[in-house]
Amino acid sequence: MPNSVAQNDKEKRKQISVRGIALVENVATVKKTFNRHLHFTLVKDRNVATPRDYYFALAHTVRDHLVSRWIRTQQHYYDKDPKRVYYLSLEYYVGRSLTNTMVNLGIQSEVDEALYQIGLDIEDLEELEQDAGLGNGGLGRLAACFLDSMASLGLAAYGYGLRYDYGIFTQTIKNGWQVEEPDDWLRFGNPWEKSRPEYTLPVQFYGRTIREGGITKWVDSQIIFAMPYDSPVPGYGNNAVNTMRLWSAKAPTSFNLSFFNDGDYIQAVCDRNSAENITRVLYPNDNVTEGKDLRLKQEYFLCAATLQDIIRRFKASKFGCREAVRHDFSHLPDKVAIQLNDTHPALAIPELMRILIDLEGLTWEQAWKITTQTCAYTNHTLLPEALERWPVDRFGVILPRHLEIIYEINFRHLKEVEAKYPGDMDRIRRMSLIEEDGGKRINMGFLCVVGSHAVNGVAKIHSDLLKVTLFKDFYEMTPEKFQNKTNGITPRRWLLLCNPSLSDAIVDKIGNDWISDLSKLRQLEQFINNENFVRSIYKVKQENKMKLAQYIEQHYHVKIDPGAMFDMQVKRIHEYKRQLLNVLHVITLYNRIRRNPNHKCTPRVVMIGGKAAPGYHMAKKIIKLISNVAAVINNDPIVKDRLKLIFLENYRVSLAEKIIPAADLSEQISLAGTEASGTGNMKFMLNGALTVGTLDGANVEMAEEVGMENIFIFGMTVDEVEALRQKGYNPREFYEKNAELKLALDQIQGGFYSPEDPNLFHDIVDVLINKGDHYMLLADYESFVKAQEKIDHLFNNPMEWTKMAIKNIAASGKFSSDRTIAQYCKDIWNVEPSLSKLPAPFEGRPGTANEGEVEQTKPTKK
Repeated sequence: MPNSVAQNDKEKRKQISVRGIALVENVATVKKTFNRHLHFTLVKDRNVATPRDYYFALAHTVRDHLVSRWIRTQQHYYDKDPKRVYYLSLEYYVGRSLTNTMVNLGIQSEVDEALYQIGLDIEDLEELEQDAGLGNGGLGRLAACFLDSMASLGLAAYGYGLRYDYGIFTQTIKNGWQVEEPDDWLRFGNPWEKSRPEYTLPVQFYGRTIREGGITKWVDSQIIFAMPYDSPVPGYGNNAVNTMRLWSAKAPTSFNLSFFNDGDYIQAVCDRNSAENITRVLYPNDNVTEGKDLRLKQEYFLCAATLQDIIRRFKASKFGCREAVRHDFSHLPDKVAIQLNDTHPALAIPELMRILIDLEGLTWEQAWKITTQTCAYTNHTLLPEALERWPVDRFGVILPRHLEIIYEINFRHLKEVEAKYPGDMDRIRRMSLIEEDGGKRINMGFLCVVGSHAVNGVAKIHSDLLKVTLFKDFYEMTPEKFQNKTNGITPRRWLLLCNPSLSDAIVDKIGNDWISDLSKLRQLEQFINNENFVRSIYKVKQENKMKLAQYIEQHYHVKIDPGAMFDMQVKRIHEYKRQLLNVLHVITLYNRIRRNPNHKCTPRVVMIGGKAAPGYHMAKKIIKLISNVAAVINNDPIVKDRLKLIFLENYRVSLAEKIIPAADLSEQISLAGTEASGTGNMKFMLNGALTVGTLDGANVEMAEEVGMENIFIFGMTVDEVEALRQKGYNPREFYEKNAELKLALDQIQGGFYSPEDPNLFHDIVDVLINKGDHYMLLADYESFVKAQEKIDHLFNNPMEWTKMAIKNIAASGKFSSDRTIAQYCKDIWNVEPSLSKLPAPFEGRPGTANEGEVEQTKPTKK
C-alpha cells in the first residue's frame, strides 16, 4: 500500500509541468476556502462529512474563482456592446465540469496540493461528479466543445438549451441486453448552475389567432413559464467566462379557477406537473420523433424563451440599464447572430417573424430580411429520415400562429421558385416546405435553409453531398448560402485534461502554445526520428493502457493484457455506424485461432461502447450479439489472452476521457456517405491512436492531413457505393464467395453464440443476406479484414507504430474546435475573435479581505 501511495505522489508531481507550480499563498487560500464551504455551505464538519460533501466543498471552492471573472466578463460585454453569438441547441453533452474548470482557470496545481495537504485525493473527488448528460452523442458533445472554444476565443457568446431533469438514460447491461434506467443527474444538486428566477419568461401554446386592426393576435393560449439556470463556461487562460443558459419549465402560479371553484384544489396542484413535463427528460432517439407532441413543445419552448431573452438584451442599452433604448430592428443582424444546431431549433425562424410582425409592428418584408440575415443553420446528417417533419394538423393545434407564418413563408418562397423556374411544377412540389404525400407535413430542414443566410455541413464530403442529395434543389437556387465548416474538438478537455502525461511529453518538446493553437502540433514532426521522444510517447501509451486495464478489471471483471492492441469503437449504436462489421471481424479472428490454435497472432482487446435508442430494436439486438460473442470468446480456454471482446457499459463523456488516451486503434467504419463528420475520430487521433476507416465524414480530411500512408483506409468510396446500388447490390453474392464471412454469419444464424435460443439472431442475418444489407457490410467485409491484417503486422513493430502515432498527433491540429469557431466567426457570424486577455480579478478574490467585492461601476444584467 505505501508503495502505491508513493507511486501516486510521483504521478502527481510529474504532472506539474503543464499545470505550473503551486504557489504557497494560493494553496493556503484554497484550503481556507474549502474549509469555509464545508462549514458554511454544506454545514458539516470533518467528523461527519461524506466524500460527496468534500466534492461539493471543492466544487464551490473552484466556482468561487469563476464568479468575479463571470461577472466582469458580462460587464465587459455590456460595456463594449459587441455583436453577440447565440448558439441554440437542444443538446449539450457537457460531462463533468470540475477538472475542466480548474484546467481553464490554471488553478489545478494549487487545488491538487491543497487537497493533498488536507489529506484528500482529488481524483477520488472528481469521480463523484455526475456527468451532465444532456445529449445523445456527437451533436450534443460538439455543442459543448463549441462553447469552450467560443469562450477561449473571447466571443460574446451564449449557449441556449433546456435543463432536462433527466439526461440521456443510464445504460446497464443485464443478461447481455441493454436496460435503460433514468439518469437523475440533479439528485444531489448541481453546484455549477445558478438559477435566475427573476428572468423567468412566459411561453404560449395552443389557443387561436384573431385579426384586430390589421394585427394578428394569438389568444386563449396556455402559458408555461421558462425559468433560466445559468452555468459558467470558462475560456482557457483568458479570464473570460461565458454563459450557458438552460431553460426549465415551470407551471404558472395562478390555478385553473374552474377547478378551484369546484373545490378540487388538490387536483389543481397535481395538474401543474404536466405543464412542467416539457423539460422533464431528454429525448433519447437520435432521429424519428415524428408526431411526438412533447418533442415539438420542447423545441418551441427553447426557441420562444431564447428569442425573448435575445430581444430583451438587444433592446437594453450598452450602459446596462433596464429600460429598452434600442428600437430599430434593422440593426438586429449587426448585433445578433443565431446559429441553429440542426433542425431542432428551426422554430426560431417563424418565432422571430412572429415577434417582429405581431409584437414590434414591422412589415413582412422588413421582418423577413432581418430574420434571414440573423439566422444560420448547421446540418448534421445525410440520412433523409433524420430530417424532422411535423404533421400539419398537430402543429396547427399546438402552434396556430406559427403554422400561418410557415404557410406564408412557403407561399412567398414558392413564388420565387416559380419566377426562377417557370412551369417547373415538379421542382415546385419538391421544394415546398409542406410535403403533401401521405398527410401534410412541414419539412423543418427546408424551413431552415429558406430562413437562413448560411447553411453549413460539418465536414467537406458531407457539405458537398448535401448539395447533390438532401438540398440539391435549394443549392441550385441559392448556391451562395452553402458552406462547409469541418467539426472540431476542444484540445483542453480532449488532450490537456484527459491525457496529462501525453500533454507533458508534448510540452517538453514544443512548449504549451499548442493548447490554444493546435496547429502548432506540426512542430512534433521534427522529432519523429528522435528515439528518446518516440520511446517517451510509447511509454505514455503503455501507462494509459495499464490504467485502463485496471479500470476494466475492476468494473467488468475481465482481465486484459496491456500489451495487446486496444481496438476501440465507441459511438451511438446504429446500423450505419456498422458495429456489426466490427463484430464480424472479431468472429473471424476467433475462428482463425480455433482453426489454428498454435498460430502466432497479434493479441487484441476489442472494446465496443455506445447506447442504443430505447425504441431501436435492431440496435439493441446488436448489443446483445456483442455481449454473447464476448461471453463465448472470453471464456474459451483455447483463446487465452490472444483475443478479448468487451462491451463498455454506459458510454459517456467521463468514460471517453478514460478510454481514448489508452486506444491503439480507432474504428471509424461507417458506410461511405452516411457519417456527416464524426468527432470521436478526431479525439482518438489527437491522443495517438491510429485510425481504420472508410472515406467518410472527417476521415477524408484526416487522411489529407496525415497522408494516406499513415491511416488505414478500406472499403468503397461514395461513388463506388452509388455505382453498386445502381448496378443492383446483391449481398448474398458476397456471402457465398467468402468462406470466412459465410462461416461467421452461419454461426450467428445457427445459434453458436446463442445456444439458449438458436433463433435469437436470425433477424440480424436476415437483414444482411436477404433484406438488402442497406449499409453494405458484406461488400466492405473483405477489404476491412485485409486492412486489419496490415494493422496487425505494423503493431508487431512498436517503434514504427509509435512513429505513425506521432505523425497522427502532429497532423491533428486542423481538428480543433477553435479553428472551426474562427471560421464560423469569419464566414457566417461576422464577428472578430479576441485573443487579448480580460483583466485578472485580483480584487475580490475568494479568501482575501475584500472577498466578493467587485467594482460595479454600472448595473449589470446577464
